[in-house]
Amino acid sequence: MATATTLAPRGAHAPERGRGRRASAERRNRGLLGLLAWVCGLLFFLPFGWMVLTSLHSEQDAATNPPKLGAPLTLHGYREFFGAGTGVSPWPPLINSFTASVASTLLVLLLAVPAAYALSIRPVRKWTDVMFFFLSTKMLPAVAGLLPVYLIAKNAGMLDNIWLLVILYTSMNLPIAVWMMRSFLADVPVEIMEAASIDGAGLPTILARIIAPVVMPGIAATALISFIFSWNELLFARVLTGVTAGTAPVFLTSFVTSQGLFLAKVCAAAVCISLPVLAAGFAAQDKLVQGLSLGAVK
Repeated sequence: MATATTLAPRGAHAPERGRGRRASAERRNRGLLGLLAWVCGLLFFLPFGWMVLTSLHSEQDAATNPPKLGAPLTLHGYREFFGAGTGVSPWPPLINSFTASVASTLLVLLLAVPAAYALSIRPVRKWTDVMFFFLSTKMLPAVAGLLPVYLIAKNAGMLDNIWLLVILYTSMNLPIAVWMMRSFLADVPVEIMEAASIDGAGLPTILARIIAPVVMPGIAATALISFIFSWNELLFARVLTGVTAGTAPVFLTSFVTSQGLFLAKVCAAAVCISLPVLAAGFAAQDKLVQGLSLGAVK
């Protein structure tokens, strides 16, 4: 008895093959993007990794050209940084940098959040002009304002004073902090603040208990950026401080001399001074990424 066979119409499996090709292409693209991300990450990490490796070499090995990758490792550069050869301790400059960075960051947050609230949730008249005025203060080269600031500090008797750096760092970081916080607060639903006002909450309570928890990733991102900018600032700290209020970047420049070899010591000092910023960035990396993706960068 003859059996009847049913043949699928021509092109019936074409959609499945098309979906399979698209899925394969998507997997290939994801793989290429992942490989590109790893290459970019390694390129960004390479200078820091090279600095760490150089800091573990002796001065003679660090100064060779090309450098010796297989040279013996030593902690001599780190011992020099902590004053083994000179007796100069790095802790006062590190404490000064920590004090100036943390204090200025707290002041920036205390001033930026209410200002951003007034410019976003309760906008003032011509708020765009206010925002561009804030931004215009960052367009002035820092060296252009160095002499006026020096003369004002000299007449006020605040040279070599750590609180002068706190005031300067606050004023330098406040414009970018207001811009960032305004972008974050613009995404806060107005309804929850209106509900809190109906329940009798005042503005300080709304800012502390309603708005702050909602925009905490943005606050963390703003605080981290302000801390990094303050910690890395060198120009004003170099000119306006001396023995008492010198910061870590100023202390780092003291290892650069016109005589002798200093590359390994400078790299060791740079690694030690970079650790607080790296630790802060690592601790707040999830908040930083979340905050920047929420609204700081659009």
